[in-house]
Amino acid sequence: MSDEKFSEAEPGLSEPPYLISVIQNTLKDYWRSNVKIMMVLLGFWAIAGLGCGVIFVDALNVFSLGGYPLGFWFAQQGSIIVFVILILIYALLLNRLETKYHTKIKALRKSARKDKA
Repeated sequence: MSDEKFSEAEPGLSEPPYLISVIQNTLKDYWRSNVKIMMVLLGFWAIAGLGCGVIFVDALNVFSLGGYPLGFWFAQQGSIIVFVILILIYALLLNRLETKYHTKIKALRKSARKDKA
């Protein structure tokens, strides 16, 4: 997303104190969700990279992919492919998350302006 969204999301000094605390709590929720997404995706990456490429290699070598044992394939190619796919998933999920929280903060600010008037 653009830098504009982040600058708009930061609470300003001209806003009422209750709105600043609500926006700060919303930003904390955003980062909590971001870290949760990151941890889940890193867990999948660890399973694909370390689990399939090192720990479970003997069980996976029973199968083959492209003429190579599956455990070897995961160690050489599979973990990299999984990593790139996880980056794509992370980008898509974060775009959705940023849109959700940006809309929420915009609505809060709009309602605060209506309350002022």
